[in-house]
Amino acid sequence: MQFEILKGIFIPFIGTIIGSAAVFFLKGEPKSSLSRFLSGFAAGVMIAASIWSLLIPAIEASAFFGALAFLPATLGFFIGIIALLLTDRYLPLDIICEGDKTGSNTAMLVLAVTLHNLPEGVAVGAVYAGLISGSTDITLAAALSLAIGIGLQNLPEGAIISMPLKSAGMSRKKAFLVGVLSGIVEPIGAALALIFYRYIAALPFLLSFAAGAMVYVVIEELIPEASSKRDKLGVLSFSFGFLIMMMLDVALG
Repeated sequence: MQFEILKGIFIPFIGTIIGSAAVFFLKGEPKSSLSRFLSGFAAGVMIAASIWSLLIPAIEASAFFGALAFLPATLGFFIGIIALLLTDRYLPLDIICEGDKTGSNTAMLVLAVTLHNLPEGVAVGAVYAGLISGSTDITLAAALSLAIGIGLQNLPEGAIISMPLKSAGMSRKKAFLVGVLSGIVEPIGAALALIFYRYIAALPFLLSFAAGAMVYVVIEELIPEASSKRDKLGVLSFSFGFLIMMMLDVALG
């Protein structure tokens, strides 16, 4: 079990590393069709995971509240949304990425991406915490699927970070390292969630906080990336990802 948990919390980070490595073998930006497919698929997985792997287990873990078992989940979900909203308000990635990629802006870019990735790491740690606690119906397959979904979402994100940095004059190696650094916080966030879930009422809050953060990421970043008026590839890949996650969480659970 320990190996499975260790593997799961590092999968999103591996996705960032692979995506950042695109700077070594791609000349331009990733193909839009591939980005739309991966973004749509990851969005489907993350929305399904937010429901079955995070929100429902959060309510189950709050059974001691009785009829008010929804309160910790509601509070955590809302705070997760607000946390990402404030991060985007004060460290907007789209504005930072349009500026110069050297000097202080590079540091700002790394900081912004790091803060955006932290809740995703917490999400993975929270779902594995729910698996360990035994107080929810979370399965190993569901936890692994969530980690894989976030890892897929990190593939284009890593490339989107490292390749513009290289285009702005940064060396390939340095651009790759900056991309990698943007994802290193994810296993750290997962480890923190695994450490603190044992505190009273912490698990339902962590699970629902992660759900809120993931829903925000899906709506703000993945769905716009997956959408296109020219074709419906993003819609199809979203549905495919959602159904796969649903089957793993429900049928195999």
